[in-house]
Amino acid sequence: MQPSEARRELYLELLSGASGVTLALFMWGHMVLVGSILTGERGFDWLAGLLEDYFIAQPTVVIIFLMFLLHAALASRKIPSQLTERRRMRKLGQELPHAESLLWIWQVRTGMLILVLGSFHLILLGIDVLTPLFGERAGIEAASSVARVRGGLWILYALLLIAVEFHASVGLYRVAIKWGAGLALSRPVLRGIERVLLWFFLGLGVLVLLVLARVIAPPLGFLLTELPP
Repeated sequence: MQPSEARRELYLELLSGASGVTLALFMWGHMVLVGSILTGERGFDWLAGLLEDYFIAQPTVVIIFLMFLLHAALASRKIPSQLTERRRMRKLGQELPHAESLLWIWQVRTGMLILVLGSFHLILLGIDVLTPLFGERAGIEAASSVARVRGGLWILYALLLIAVEFHASVGLYRVAIKWGAGLALSRPVLRGIERVLLWFFLGLGVLVLLVLARVIAPPLGFLLTELPP
């Protein structure tokens, strides 16, 4: 490989890692914000309205969607393009005992799932934030979110939740190893951190989905009972 090609690959790898870390941090922040539904629909609508009134949500949706497409394009450079290569990757996933190889294979698979389901979710979110097409006004509303989940989209969101949380936690682990965090912390410690992040946000996401589906009542609803409407 020529020096110019090596530099180009390094820049693309840095950009891929930086965009992936940014998206992972955004998704965890997004999960915490969506978690406002745990206080009830009133708390959810208040936080959504605050982000929209101060013009935070609108540009964020556009920026994250563009970064999502950029990261997908950069990451796809390392995905086998030929059918025979994909079959070989599938065979490796069945035969290789090496944990790092399996993590990479499943990160590729979840990435493909996220590309499809995540695009749908981001487009739907953009329509909510930027137009009054769904609901009574432009913006995210608890009523429309609950209606979608109860109407059957919980299946899509459950699959997206599992794929995103696995992809994000493993992705950060692999970025940390790649850029030298393994020199300060051992791989078992980093894997432990990755598992804690995975199960925490996966558990939070499941709880949020159950509340949105009205399977359970908002567990933190008591926090807003004393506030005036």
